[in-house]
Amino acid sequence: MAETKHQLQHIAFIPDGNRRWAKANGFSINQAYKRGYEQLRVVAQACFDRNIPYFSAFVFSSENWQRASDEVGILMKMALKVVLKDAKELHKKNVRLRIVGSREKLSDKLRAAIEEAEELTKNNTAGTFLACFNYGGRQEIVDSLRAIVRENLKPEEIDDEVITKHLYCPEVPAPDLIVRTSGEKRLSNFLLWQSAYSEFAFVDEFWPEFNEVRLDAVLQDYANRGRRFGK
Repeated sequence: MAETKHQLQHIAFIPDGNRRWAKANGFSINQAYKRGYEQLRVVAQACFDRNIPYFSAFVFSSENWQRASDEVGILMKMALKVVLKDAKELHKKNVRLRIVGSREKLSDKLRAAIEEAEELTKNNTAGTFLACFNYGGRQEIVDSLRAIVRENLKPEEIDDEVITKHLYCPEVPAPDLIVRTSGEKRLSNFLLWQSAYSEFAFVDEFWPEFNEVRLDAVLQDYANRGRRFGK
């Protein structure tokens, strides 16, 4: 099969290992998530600086509600901070913010803040930061199918393109590369539909340790690959 070099348009991260990093280094969970979020900002900007227009991160899964209530509370407060304060910083940098996932279970204040942040940044063109929050890949597919049913389409009218059109962010290209930190090697319900032809990189560092040097190593490895897309 002929190999194809493909310009990286969308890089997605599963930033795993925050709690294990905290335990290994004597930090609290709160400190770990703050450090992890700062790394998200650094790595996202590094990707935009390297002309990668779309950056996604799996920041809170629909299964994470099962974690301890104080930990969930930390993540909810952090999410509110992002959409109230940091969205303005992204706007100054001409970066678009999208919060991808279900709005169920979120507080009215957080939902309103998300809508305001997305509206503020919707016309920005320097890059798109997609925070997958209260997100589950299976639920996204279910929601897509429910939307299709509501449109009363005939079975023969439903194909890959129709399902893709009804996903949360149909205008965003599928990820070329999905990176997971902390040595784990699984998707954990992340971008299941979109990852059909994605490349994968699994690195041993915990997310708070992932930096621009490691990013460049991952990007170089990707650049050396040939993609076939089934051809």
